[in-house]
Amino acid sequence: MTINNEEIRKQIKELQARLDITLPQLYIDFLSNIDDGEVYEVEDSGICLYSYSDLEERNRTYQIKDFEPDFFMIGQNGDQAYFVNTGDPTDESIYSNDLGAIGSLDMEKESDSIFDFIGKK
Repeated sequence: MTINNEEIRKQIKELQARLDITLPQLYIDFLSNIDDGEVYEVEDSGICLYSYSDLEERNRTYQIKDFEPDFFMIGQNGDQAYFVNTGDPTDESIYSNDLGAIGSLDMEKESDSIFDFIGKK
């Protein structure tokens, strides 16, 4: 189902309010261009970034809030997951961690922003 960018932004705001999180602005700009239920595949990398409609379920399934309360999973490649920092809304960086090690290993910074991230991969 294709919806317009403004409707997606409205849905993202509702998601943030429901989950009591603040997503980085550049990530919101990126996310608002992925249609409901679609994934953004980072070229030739195996990395899939979720649409706003899949984020809540993915984070709940992997219990991200329980193990990393300041991070929010935005995508994955197998057991490698990718995150934004919701504890510091000025931090536009993208982080990664092994899903089996969430909470026991430090997050690894992958790039300074979502646009750098998708350009590097």
